Amino acid sequence: MSTLLRDAFLITRLSFWTGVLLSSVIGGLAYVVMDRSIESDARQRFVNDAAYAQNVIALRVKSYTDLLRRTASMIQSSHNFSHRQFHEYVCRLDLKKHYPAFDNFNVAVYVTDEEKQAFVTRLRQDMQAFTHSTEPLDITPRGIRPAYLVVYYIEPDLFSPGHYGVDLMANLSFGDQLRIERDEGTVQAAGTPIPPLSRPNDAHLGMRIAVYRPGAAHDTVEQRRAAYIGSLGIAFSLPKLLHGVLDEMPISGVRMTLFNVGPRLDYDGHPIKYVQTLFDSRGSAANPKPALDSGDDTFSVTLPINFNGRLWKTVYSVPKSALYTEFDIYYPKLIMVFGFIGTMLLYALLHTLTSSRRAALQLAQEMTSELRASQNKLQLSHQKLRRLADHAYQIKELERKRIAREIHDDLGQNLLALRIEAEILASRTGPTHRILHARARATLQQIDTIIKSVRQIINDLRPTVLDLGLSAAVEWQVDQFQRRTGIQCEVRDDHGEIELPDHCATAFFRILQESLTNVVRHAHATKVVVELRLSAGWLSMSVKDNGCGLPPGVRNKFGSFGLVGIEERIVILGGTCAVFSEPGAGTTVIVSAPVVDSPPYSLSLQQAHSAGSAVI
Repeated sequence: MSTLLRDAFLITRLSFWTGVLLSSVIGGLAYVVMDRSIESDARQRFVNDAAYAQNVIALRVKSYTDLLRRTASMIQSSHNFSHRQFHEYVCRLDLKKHYPAFDNFNVAVYVTDEEKQAFVTRLRQDMQAFTHSTEPLDITPRGIRPAYLVVYYIEPDLFSPGHYGVDLMANLSFGDQLRIERDEGTVQAAGTPIPPLSRPNDAHLGMRIAVYRPGAAHDTVEQRRAAYIGSLGIAFSLPKLLHGVLDEMPISGVRMTLFNVGPRLDYDGHPIKYVQTLFDSRGSAANPKPALDSGDDTFSVTLPINFNGRLWKTVYSVPKSALYTEFDIYYPKLIMVFGFIGTMLLYALLHTLTSSRRAALQLAQEMTSELRASQNKLQLSHQKLRRLADHAYQIKELERKRIAREIHDDLGQNLLALRIEAEILASRTGPTHRILHARARATLQQIDTIIKSVRQIINDLRPTVLDLGLSAAVEWQVDQFQRRTGIQCEVRDDHGEIELPDHCATAFFRILQESLTNVVRHAHATKVVVELRLSAGWLSMSVKDNGCGLPPGVRNKFGSFGLVGIEERIVILGGTCAVFSEPGAGTTVIVSAPVVDSPPYSLSLQQAHSAGSAVI
């Protein structure tokens, strides 16, 4: 007896320490999982906020790009453009208010070597008249080159003659960019900050766009080169452009560092890759490039920006503590304690009920096996019925299509040939046999009536407009419905023609026909709106009327198969059907299905009814 008691005590003690060990492991796992979950959630919030800030920057860059394009279009549309007109145009823009980061515009004129002397004379006269400067201007740097791109206008005017007359093409790293701008007609961004304007952590950048001769064609590279008359540039302050972006983020202590990672040319004209810091929210004049934040206590995300062909990289970083609350800090520990206690209690309960639980599990397994077998048989039966129904639909549509084609090809051609013969008879008997001519004309009218009837029969079997696509078929059916019933109809289709498999287009068309038939029979409506929408690979069609709505219990009415047929057609396609109706407020039927080449026959009955139909 003492041995049995000792063995029972040992087993109980072993079970106790096993439960303690298991509870400790589960509590520790719960702590790790919850801690990582909180960290992941904080990281995702930070990434979302950084993406929002990135979008704000992109929109601001786009606004300055649009300003450059709009100004270039204004210059390009004027045949006699002058410095005074440009000055007045810039003044009207109120740039300080609407574009606070704006520095200046500059217009550079394309001059060949033959036009150089006359251009220099005109430049000196214009600058003397506009800036009242007596300093003789010339194209710099000096030298003879095939062509020059000379700075001619600057607005707001710097009143410094030293900025005028600069040949931009003489800059080796900038010349290739200007040629790309001229040949492609696109906006080109400067690869580096503008030296005269920039300071440490205060970069000023520029963009340029080609200006072509007014009225000249510039569709090809040769046409652009022939019509090229100059270039328009814009300079702006990057810190002012980024001002307030971080303030809009709901997180404090965020650091933003902006890098230019686009290619540039070395002194020999070869492209090289480099990384240049353009802006750092923690930078200063004394330390413009502090080291980036790193470590396990920091969140960091890098996002790209396309600066008109140049790649910018923005690094956002923030201490993790800035995104944590006190609850986030203590919650994993609380979960660990709850996990330990809950596991201990559950282990004790399971240990006490082991024998009865095994018996219950055995019984449940037997019952589950029988239930699954019955469910599988029922599901297989429903799938067979659904396939049979779909096969019947397909056979019915194919037979309609075949009969319509045979009527069109056989009877239609014979009627056409008969009409031609009757037309010939009528034309030949007109002058000589009036009675026979009248009979021939009456026969022609009768033949035309038969042809119309044949066309109507063909359209009733399968409208030929379905061969033009679902959108065209929907518009045709709605137009026919409006003519026949007088009910005002509206079709909303923003996607144009939608490519669908034939069985899918036919199913949607038949659903539309059934819905319109229900409207004219039961709704007493005065307006119907049909809308087609394609989104994420799913096609949706809604039919909405302003009629009396569905009375309660109409879907279960004996002998009523309209809505049932609609549901079955759309479920066969793997789609969903929803009916919204209120008494006196009209009815809306919405069907959606994936755009696929064949119906998903493997859809289970439970899936079909759980996501296939709804009535509200």
